[in-house]
Amino acid sequence: MKSITVFCGSSFGSDEIYKEQAYLVGKTLAKENICLIYGGANVGLMGAVADGAIQNGGKAIGVLPHFLQSKEIAHTHLTELIVVETMHERKTKMNDLSDGVIVLPGGYGTLEEFFEMITWAQLGLHKKPIAILNINGFYDDLIKLVQTMVDKGFLKQINQEMLLVSDSIDELLEKMKNYQAPTVGKWISKEGV
Repeated sequence: MKSITVFCGSSFGSDEIYKEQAYLVGKTLAKENICLIYGGANVGLMGAVADGAIQNGGKAIGVLPHFLQSKEIAHTHLTELIVVETMHERKTKMNDLSDGVIVLPGGYGTLEEFFEMITWAQLGLHKKPIAILNINGFYDDLIKLVQTMVDKGFLKQINQEMLLVSDSIDELLEKMKNYQAPTVGKWISKEGV
């Protein structure tokens, strides 16, 4: 993997561990010579993960919608800042630039980005690993919900297994490097879109 998209909150959350772990993710990506692709902001966990990469000799590429750049939240020390028009263009560009996705704690936006990427994987539109860094049990309830989707017949077991989870960035990266996407998509292939 040469580059990984990280989706995470624009806030720090209520516990210092979120900021510490976000910084560690950036630092670890730098150490592994993996370019960080992220939302381009200098605030919250987004800023922490970028700082972790940049301050440890790594590369960080931000993708930011124009309307957010005008609010002066763009990180000013990035390897590259790509400005797009819409939030959808942002996700598409981040997907195009990366070999996998890591999700850190966040709010609605983070969950929306995560679910779109895992849905694209389920549909066979990409074969990239999608991973959750479950810091301090943040995503325990979401993981339980995914199990409920399987139990109630709304999600196949094979699609549940596409989601990689760990509370350790090193273990998560190892899982991502060894990931093999299911050979059969849900109903369609990328060529069929």
